[in-house]
Amino acid sequence: MRVDFLGLQAFVSIADRGSFLKAAAYLNLSQTALSHRMRKLENDLGIKLLSRTTRQVALTPAGLELLPRLRRAMDELTEQCERIREQARRQQERVAIGCLPTLAVCHLPEVLRQFGELHPGVGVKVYDNSVTEIAHLVEAGMVEFGLTITATNVSDLEIKPLVKEAFVLLSPPGHRFARMKSIDWSQLAGEPMIRISPQAGNRALIDDALGNRRELLNWHYEVQHIQSAISLVQAGVGLTIMPRLAADLPGAEQLAVTGLRNPGITRTLGVISRRGLPLSPAAETLLGLIRVRLGAARRRKA
Repeated sequence: MRVDFLGLQAFVSIADRGSFLKAAAYLNLSQTALSHRMRKLENDLGIKLLSRTTRQVALTPAGLELLPRLRRAMDELTEQCERIREQARRQQERVAIGCLPTLAVCHLPEVLRQFGELHPGVGVKVYDNSVTEIAHLVEAGMVEFGLTITATNVSDLEIKPLVKEAFVLLSPPGHRFARMKSIDWSQLAGEPMIRISPQAGNRALIDDALGNRRELLNWHYEVQHIQSAISLVQAGVGLTIMPRLAADLPGAEQLAVTGLRNPGITRTLGVISRRGLPLSPAAETLLGLIRVRLGAARRRKA
């Protein structure tokens, strides 16, 4: 049976106020419309709920039995609707995203500055985490979208590529590779190299692309974060490999950037979100600014 919510609302309003006139005023209805709702409800139920005379309105036994249960149900429904409304209000006031640490440091500050000018009342929560952690945050609904390497393979996530970038060599300005536009990986043999921990998504891409050849390189140092690798290169203790956009990190602008070939290794950055769930308007705006920023950075580095 289809539930007549409008009729039930009319019944509760009349019972609470003891008058069709007062109930009609509360619901912003004419008495004729209110009477029509009650007639329809009673016809659907097949029983009278109200006994109406010229002077008063009284509840029938069926009405007396239904009223307390209906009040509880409507109170619960109202409370649930309020919770959903409050949740929606909080979402409108804050956007949460996941983002690779390199992007969060290099490109997100300017994006957030622009976003703040467009939406001064909306806060942004950034989870600058690893590829795996970002995917989990999106799956759990803790963030609206994640900026990550698109190698993520999760069936219920939607993946949209943003930019493709090459891995490059960073060396001190005085190093012999600093004057070269590109070199073969084989030319790195014997050089003290700095690599990132196996938990990093970039490390996995490099290892997979090089295969057994990666063991021919002198991986003398290992760190957990790209920023640490940059500091070691600045100190002249070794060379490191990183994505081209990461060369915008603080300190990296003082280092030489050299292309790598045979093989050339690239990664694709993209946005992941829950499949079939649209982004909020604020999140859409933020993502649009990110697209523009990354596109400009890629053209600048080309």
